[in-house]
Amino acid sequence: MVDLSQYLPILLFLGVAIILSSAFVFLPMAVGRLTGSHKPNEQKLAEYECGFPAFEDPRSQYDVRFYLVAILFIVFDLEAAFIYPWAVSVFSIGWSAWIGMMIFIGELALGLAYAWKKGALDWE
Repeated sequence: MVDLSQYLPILLFLGVAIILSSAFVFLPMAVGRLTGSHKPNEQKLAEYECGFPAFEDPRSQYDVRFYLVAILFIVFDLEAAFIYPWAVSVFSIGWSAWIGMMIFIGELALGLAYAWKKGALDWE
C-alpha cells in the first residue's frame, strides 16, 4: 500500500500558490471596482504610450517575414544555449559528442541557407 501522506506538503504548497496567485490577480481588480477608480472616460481611454492614434487596426495581419525573423532568432539563440555546455564538456565526452554537434550545426546551416534563399533575412 502506498502512503499518500508524503504528498501532503506538495499539495499544501500548490494550494498556497494557487491562493496567492489568484489574490494577486483578482484582488486589485476588485479593489479598483469598489473604490470607483474603474470609470472609463475619453481621457482614460486615450493613447498614452506614443501620443498619437494607431495608423491601422492593431489586429491586422503581420507580414510573414516578421515571424520568420522571430523563428530564426529563437533557433540561433537555442543554438548558442546548446553549444556552450557542449564546448565546456566536449573533451571529456569524446568524438561522439563532436560528431553529434557537427550534425546539429550542419542542420542549422541548412536552415539558415534556406531562410536566406527565401529572403527571410532581407528586410525592407
